[in-house]
Amino acid sequence: MIIQGFIRATVFMVMVGAMLALDTLTGDFFSERLGIIPRNLSGIDGILCSPLLHADFGHYIANLLPMIVLLGLLFANQNYKPWRSLILIWFLSGIGTWIIGRVGSNHIGASGVIFGLVTFLSTASLFLRSWTSAIISGAVLFLYQGILFGALPPIINSDMAENISWEAHLSGAIGGVIAAWGTRKK
Repeated sequence: MIIQGFIRATVFMVMVGAMLALDTLTGDFFSERLGIIPRNLSGIDGILCSPLLHADFGHYIANLLPMIVLLGLLFANQNYKPWRSLILIWFLSGIGTWIIGRVGSNHIGASGVIFGLVTFLSTASLFLRSWTSAIISGAVLFLYQGILFGALPPIINSDMAENISWEAHLSGAIGGVIAAWGTRKK
């Protein structure tokens, strides 16, 4: 089960890498047209497409290992309702970015989903009340403890680069907590 989760995550990120190669070969055709353009109907399709798109190889590499690790952990535990949780994180990250994103910007990349996975895996143990999820939560908090500063706007986090979407990070983080709440035992 655990190995299958990481295999799924790796296959997914290989497909994202293939998308980057295709986008690069077409002169950024996809990333210029399928990113999230906040509060603009022409950018609403980015809610679905933006996590599949990356600005360049460095952007892709920065997201590669966290996506494989976090998706692998998500799919390794069926109590997480992995497909449902991933879809919820994906869409809430995108919708939130579309609502609060800077006007005139184009948001691409998987970091909103990464932030959602971090907060999901960190908080799911509170709702599931299981040792397995508590251990995973502890490991994720240890590995990614500093990441949540990237969800703060530049007015609070002066280290935030202008081309980094804190809006996607914040929306993903909120989406992760909401998705974790959806796994609670009734």
